[in-house]
Amino acid sequence: MIRVGIGGWTFEPWKDSFYPKGLSAAKELGFASRAVTTIEVNGTFYSTFKPPTFQKWFKETPDDFVFALKANRFCVNRKVLGDAGESIERFLGSGVEELGPKLGPILWQLAGTKKFDPGDVEAFLKLLPKKLGKLKLRHALEARHESFRTPEFVALAKKHNAAIVYADSEDYPAFADLTADFVYARLQSTKESEKTGYSTKALNEWVKVAKAWEKGEAPKSLEYADGPVSDGKPRDVFVYMIAGAKEKNPHAAMAMIEKL
Repeated sequence: MIRVGIGGWTFEPWKDSFYPKGLSAAKELGFASRAVTTIEVNGTFYSTFKPPTFQKWFKETPDDFVFALKANRFCVNRKVLGDAGESIERFLGSGVEELGPKLGPILWQLAGTKKFDPGDVEAFLKLLPKKLGKLKLRHALEARHESFRTPEFVALAKKHNAAIVYADSEDYPAFADLTADFVYARLQSTKESEKTGYSTKALNEWVKVAKAWEKGEAPKSLEYADGPVSDGKPRDVFVYMIAGAKEKNPHAAMAMIEKL
C-alpha cells in the first residue's frame, strides 16, 4: 500500500488553488480526504485535542482514509527525551484512539538542535507503546540533526520497529534507512514555478522510489545513515508533500497518486 497526502487541510491559499470556489471551511476536510489518501495533522503538535474532535474527523472522511498525527511538542522538544513518559501518555490518551482504523503513523519530530544520544534515544523509543487499546501503533521518528547519521541510530530504530523519517529537504539531513514495517517520507522541496510542485521527472522518480520501498528495496540514489540495505519485505508507504511551496502541495500529491 502506498499512500500520498499533504500536511493539514487548512491553508488560506488553497481556497483559490485547491478547493472549489465557495466551499465552506467546514467541508474542507471532506473534500481534501477524497483528493488525497492520507493527511498529516500538524495541529496536534501545538495543541491538545479532545475525543469529539477525533470522532468528527473520523466521520467526515472516507472509510479507507488514514491520518498521521504529529505528536505534541511537549513529548519531543526537551533536553532529555527519556523523561517524556507523562507527556506521551497525555498525548495518546487525548482521544486519538477515536480514529480507530483511520489512525496511521504517529510522527515524533525531534528538534533540529537535538543531537544523537544513544542512551536517551533508546529510552525514548522504549516509552512508545506498541498498542493503544486494540489499535496497533506505528511510530515514525524524525531526526533533524546530522549527528544521527550513524549505524547505531539505525540499529536502535530497527530494534524498536520505528521508521526513520526520510526528509527531502534543504534544511535537514536525509536518512532513507529501512527500519520498520512501513516507510514515512516528507517531501519538502515543492516549487512555486512547477504546476505540480515537483517536475514531472521528479515525480516519476518519487513514484519509482515509493514502489521500491513498498517491495522492501533501498534505492541507491538516496542518502543513508547506514547504507542502502534491502530486505525484500513488503511495506506500507506514507508520502507527504510538506512545506516547500505549500500552495502546490495538494497538486503534487494528486499528481503522484495519479502516476501510481
